[in-house]
Amino acid sequence: MSTRRDAEPIGDAEEVFDTRPVEGPEADRELAKVGKALGHVARVHILRLLRRNEQGVTVLELVQALGLAQSTVSEHLRVLREARLVMADPQSRKGAQRVDVHHLRRLKALVGSL
Repeated sequence: MSTRRDAEPIGDAEEVFDTRPVEGPEADRELAKVGKALGHVARVHILRLLRRNEQGVTVLELVQALGLAQSTVSEHLRVLREARLVMADPQSRKGAQRVDVHHLRRLKALVGSL
C-alpha cells in the first residue's frame, strides 16, 4: 500500500498542508462519499457554477441558472454540503453558497491516487 500523501496547500492565507493518506480504507470511504455526491448532473453543474464565482452564489441565483425548483436546489446543496464540497459563505448576508476549496483540493488528490 502506498503512503503517498496529499501535498496540496489547504489554506489560502497560510501554507497548511493536508497530510492525510490518499489511499487506504478511510480515504476510500471519503472518495466514495464524494463520488456519490457528484452522482447527479445537477450537483456537478452547481459545483461548476459555484467554482466560477468565488464570492458565492445564492440559492435564488442557482434556481434561476438551473431552472429547478428551490426545494430541489436546496436538496442538491445539502448533499454537496454533507460531502464537504460546498459551504455557506459565513460573510454573506444573503446565504450565498461557495465551493469549499480545501475539500476540492482533497478530492483532486484522492482522484489522482487512483
